[in-house]
Amino acid sequence: MKHTILGAGGSIGNALTYQLLKSKESVRLVSRKGYVIPGTETFKADISSYNELLESVKGSDIVYLCAGLAYDHKVWSELWPKIMKNIIDACKNTGAKLIFFDNVYMYGKVDGKMTEKTPYNPCSKKGEIRANIANMLETEMKSNNLQAIIARSADLYGPYIAQNSVPYLMTIDKYKNGKSAQWLVDANTVHSYTYTIDAAKAMNLLNTSDDCYQQVWHMPTFNPGITGERFIEIAASEFGVDPRYSVLKKWMIQLAGMFNKTISESVEMLYQSESDYYFDSTKFNERFNFKPTTYEEGIKETVAFYKNK
Repeated sequence: MKHTILGAGGSIGNALTYQLLKSKESVRLVSRKGYVIPGTETFKADISSYNELLESVKGSDIVYLCAGLAYDHKVWSELWPKIMKNIIDACKNTGAKLIFFDNVYMYGKVDGKMTEKTPYNPCSKKGEIRANIANMLETEMKSNNLQAIIARSADLYGPYIAQNSVPYLMTIDKYKNGKSAQWLVDANTVHSYTYTIDAAKAMNLLNTSDDCYQQVWHMPTFNPGITGERFIEIAASEFGVDPRYSVLKKWMIQLAGMFNKTISESVEMLYQSESDYYFDSTKFNERFNFKPTTYEEGIKETVAFYKNK
């Protein structure tokens, strides 16, 4: 079976690649720069170009859309609908199945648990874009025009993590470089985080389960969630340092955003840090009898990964 990963080199793309290789699967990595992992096939393509995307997925049995774009709502507004239409059309053309690795921006601010039945109620520009592309794919799924799964994740932490991950930037990277940790807005709110390795294992389980297609699945995530303060304490312990940290208040981030585009783009998402964030994966856990990695174990493995990298 041929597995093709669009968005090679990212946190989930890498974690999934190594998981598939462990299962002795054939893996093709697609990226603009030709990202290479030994044991895989490398393919260069711009997935915003339909012709290039189509060529990249030909011969594939399952395609994983794990791509990330520059953190800019204008870029997202232009490219995400185009990319989603391209992948839908390419999978229809080739008969490949599709697994789209998604986030929770379309839910907006949720009071209580986020489940697969939570309605889309975005409260940010990027959330509106994510709701739009999710609806595009779900329309095709409901019409049975292609076999697809939406694999939805909470904020990520773990090995292979992208450099813009808040837990990585504010704890792991800080302690690794001998600095004090930081946290956004409030270190005492409870927040669910999905472990990258659990998400990769989950997609590997979903890809061969025919009854799981045409559905949204929340990736396995340990609950209850964790406070920023506790996350910092565990990370500091693994590095053998004092759990020193400071909190970046909303006004401080807004001020910094006046001088930094990426920071300014994060301001509209700060609602996720202002109150408790509960991402529920009961549906997946019960279907596969899966026990998500605890935060203690996940942070320990993450620190060990970056110490050895």
